[in-house]
Amino acid sequence: MSKTAVVYWSGTGNTEAMAEYLVNAINEKGGQAELFPVDSFDVSTADAYDAFALGCSAWGSEELEANEFLPVYEEIEPKLAGKKVLLFGSYGHGDAAYQQDWKARAEEAGAQVVATVGSLDAPEVEDEEALAAAADQLLA
Repeated sequence: MSKTAVVYWSGTGNTEAMAEYLVNAINEKGGQAELFPVDSFDVSTADAYDAFALGCSAWGSEELEANEFLPVYEEIEPKLAGKKVLLFGSYGHGDAAYQQDWKARAEEAGAQVVATVGSLDAPEVEDEEALAAAADQLLA
């Protein structure tokens, strides 16, 4: 059984809603997902997970949130090598370019990025479909 850590930071609750949807989708599809707000994830346990779903909403000019999320991500990043990773988050402007930068960074660390899912403001039905498809890819 695939064990996935869903680790997220959410400024307004939209990325949190996406994280909760992912946990439910992964568990319903036969995986084992655990939900962690970024400030409660123990990086020393990262090796116990087969896959990661990492969520962060865009901050500033389309960047990862620097005070809470980025320091934890920088600790997790070396542990992503060879693991399936899904990157997700909401954004209020732009075109989620920060996710493409994040994807390139994760791939350079050796992660197998299976999908990036971005949502403009509040998640919609289309986003749920994209998240469900991404959950399938994590479990494949």
